[in-house]
Order: sequence, then C-alpha cells, then structure tokens
Amino acid sequence: MRVTTAEFIKHYGQLADRALTEPLTITKNGHDRLVVLSVSEYERLMRRDRVVITPGELSDDEIARIAAAEVPAEHAHLDDEIKNWRP
Repeated sequence: MRVTTAEFIKHYGQLADRALTEPLTITKNGHDRLVVLSVSEYERLMRRDRVVITPGELSDDEIARIAAAEVPAEHAHLDDEIKNWRP
C-alpha cells in the first residue's frame, strides 16, 4: 500500500495497524520515501543480512571445502553465462 505523508499523518493509527500485516510505503512529492513494516518483518529481514569476510579470514578447512564443492547439475547452465565475462 502507498500513501502520502499527509495521509499517513492524518490516519496514523489505522495505517500503523495495517503496516502490521503488509509493508506501507510513504511518499513525498510523488516519490517513495519511507517504508513502515512490522517488527517481526524487520527482524526477519535483518536475519537475512550476510556477514562479509575476506579470503584471508578463511580457515584451511573452509578453503578445502570450497575447493571440493561442486555445482549442482541443475545450475550447471549458469557456467555458460560467465565463460566470456570480462570486468
């Protein structure tokens, strides 16, 4: 659901309750500005965050596991997409 900032202020209680069941996008001057969502949805999204590490932080065991990993057959076609890739 999308509402203007003015609509959100005017109907805060009703819209805040609705945001518990679906994300609510608040617009300003016709542009998306904010999204209101439930705490449970926010926490779910935060759990999906990834931790980034450098190759130097990998243990020898992790490096060996990566080297031994195989691409599942159903994803082998993706190799074709990167064969001639150049940065």
